[in-house]
Amino acid sequence: MSYPDVRYLGDKGEISAVYRPADRGPELMIGSGTAVRYLATGASTHGQFGLYRWEARPHTPGPSAHFHRTMSESFFILSGTVRLFNGERWIDATAGDFLYVPEGGVHAFGNESDKPASMLLLFAPGAPREAYFEALAEKAAGRK
Repeated sequence: MSYPDVRYLGDKGEISAVYRPADRGPELMIGSGTAVRYLATGASTHGQFGLYRWEARPHTPGPSAHFHRTMSESFFILSGTVRLFNGERWIDATAGDFLYVPEGGVHAFGNESDKPASMLLLFAPGAPREAYFEALAEKAAGRK
């Protein structure tokens, strides 16, 4: 494996970092169970990746088994227990556990436990997932 092609051709570095403080609230609530924080959108990373923090209340279901044709999805558990489906079996993942799902890989997730859970979701490349998440929130609110 080699390094990717050079993407920055400037003579000097530039000021272009994007900062999001921890105390900023979630951008989105899906139903009454899931808060979503947009940490790095595909737009802010120029399509390289999208990173989101999901905070799920107890007994909050996630999507059923599905796959993505154009992007991978990775899960890093921050707290609680998240039930992850890796295409073959369900895994009770806890803080520090990680699951990588390549393009075409079947997966699902949810919080079936009695305690809150949080995780980071990483999509690569950074497809515009925000519109999809917002449509889920609208549907959960009965507006679509």
